[in-house]
Amino acid sequence: MPIDMLGPVRAYQQAARLPSAPSAAAASESSFGGLVETMVKDTASALKQAESASAAQVAGKGNLVDVVTAIGAAETALDTMVAVRDRVVSAYQDIMRMQI
Repeated sequence: MPIDMLGPVRAYQQAARLPSAPSAAAASESSFGGLVETMVKDTASALKQAESASAAQVAGKGNLVDVVTAIGAAETALDTMVAVRDRVVSAYQDIMRMQI
């Protein structure tokens, strides 16, 4: 089985094209709702990219390194969204338990 020497380079190039977290300056200028909306869109985009990379691999046209990288990025984005959701729900519950 031949070894693809450019596989890691392609994986790095693909990872560099993934959406990044918003900068602190952009986050301070926007509202919390805008930040959450951006995170949801970026997570959906990462999940779609992972799905398309998996489909390309199944069709025999994709690279396994690209698939693993895309799935890892999607998993990280989804884990982040779940953590943010859990913290928001926890904060809401704390506020609702406060006595006025």
